[in-house]
This record gives sequence, structure tokens and C-alpha cells, in this order.
Amino acid sequence: MGMAAATLLPSAQAAPGNFTFVHLTDTHIQPEMRASEGCRMCFDEVKKLKPDFALLGGDLVFDAADQGADRSKKLFDLFTETAKRLDVPTHATIGNHDVYGTGPKAGVSASDPLRGKKLFEDRQGKALYHSYDHKGWHFIVLDSIEITPAGSFRGNIGPDQLEWLKNDVAKAGRMPLCVLTHIPILSAAPKILNYSGDAMDRIIIANGSAVAEILGKGNLKVVLQGHTHICETVHYKGAQFITSGAVSGNWWKGERLGFAEGYGVLRVRGEEVKWEYRTFGFKADPA
Repeated sequence: MGMAAATLLPSAQAAPGNFTFVHLTDTHIQPEMRASEGCRMCFDEVKKLKPDFALLGGDLVFDAADQGADRSKKLFDLFTETAKRLDVPTHATIGNHDVYGTGPKAGVSASDPLRGKKLFEDRQGKALYHSYDHKGWHFIVLDSIEITPAGSFRGNIGPDQLEWLKNDVAKAGRMPLCVLTHIPILSAAPKILNYSGDAMDRIIIANGSAVAEILGKGNLKVVLQGHTHICETVHYKGAQFITSGAVSGNWWKGERLGFAEGYGVLRVRGEEVKWEYRTFGFKADPA
């Protein structure tokens, strides 16, 4: 990891307040497929809500993993410019398509200092995993992507990050927790999408039960997940594990298993949080 993981905690914990924020995941922005137009439509709708901030659930671009430097940097430039329309602070988790130049088709040298996760990290200006506080809530952003030796990926939280997470949850005390991850921790998606065997680690975090156990030692309220492009909520030990569909729907080709392009709106009242999925009227071109 490049930047040191950050934990920002106040000297005195404030009582949980009332606020609204949004979860925008799997934008898959690109010049093709009218993706940038769709993102503009979505972000303009979000801005009208005047949320306190936006959580970006990964796969911001499509696709940096199998692309060279010029294309990858142009994709991130396109996302950065388009996201200015939100006009609110953002925190982003890395997705598998945000990893730069590791795929076999990319042709990117291992000596490129931005190869892997560094390009994403530099563009976001924050550590790959970090935490922050807002109106009495503690927010944790995880890095759920493990790059495999072959240049692919699997969902996993490495030992250094697990140790950091244990300490961060402990320091948060009884503050309500909200966690952001790209690949789900707990999900019914493997059954819904018929994943099995080794492919399971590409659709759900391999050590998700260990991560859930650590989070369960704190006052966990909600985990926001992406990656699968479907909407679902798993209730487990008093917490909601919410997958908020995808801004891109079926990768800008229409609905994904009946779920249109959309985003999550979360309204916090004290220690309670309610999630709503909103669409924004994008109509994909006919196939």
C-alpha cells in the first residue's frame, strides 16, 4: 500500500446525528455505451438531494485492468471530471476494474510505479483503506481486491488490513459503524448468479466471515457492497449488508436481472439508517 491507512477519531464522541448520504457503485464510466451521459444523469439527480457526502463503491471506470497507460488515465480523468457534478465530498473503495495494468492484455511493465492500485490511490488522494467520522457515525472504507499472481483478482482482506480493522473497530467504541466494500462480505449473490468452486472468491470476499466477526465486535449497523450489479439486503446480527445495484445497470446495456440503473440513498436518524434504491431514467440503446 502506498499511503498510510488513516483513522480520524474525535477526542470526544458526539451523539449520532441526522443526515443523508448516497451510495454510488459500479459506474463503469467509459467514452463508449453512453456511459458518461448516464453518469451525468445520475450525478445531477444526486446533487438535487443535497447529501452530506457520497460513497463510491468501486469499479469507477471500465476498464483499467486490461488497458495501457493512456487509456487508463483518460478513463480516470473522465470519471474525475464527471464526478465534479456531485459537488459533495466523496470516499471511494477500489473495484477490480479500477486496478491498472495488471491484466495480460494491458502490456504494462511491472516497473510502472502506478501499476496495480497506485493509480487509483493517487487519483482519490486517500489511503486504499481508511476511516473517518461524521455526525457521530464511524465510516470504514475497505480494500476488498487481492491481485492474483496471474494478474486477475479475488475478494480478500489481507492480514495487515485485518489487523488495522481490528484496531479501528476497537477505537470506534460504541459509535455506529458503516462499512464500504466493493466485493460483498455477506451476500446471496453466489446462489442467485450460480457461482461455485474457485469462482466464489471472485464474487464474494473469501474471508468474509472473519471480517464480519471483527466488525461484529463494534456497533455495526450497515455494510454497503457493490460488484454484483443486483439489489439485495442480508440482515445478520442486527446489521444490514446492502448491495446497491449499479449505476451502470447491466454494464450500460439495460437492466441487470430486472434491476435498472440506480443508486442507494441512505437516511440516518440517530443510530437508525434506512436505505432506498433510486433509478434515474437512463435508457440504454437497443441491442
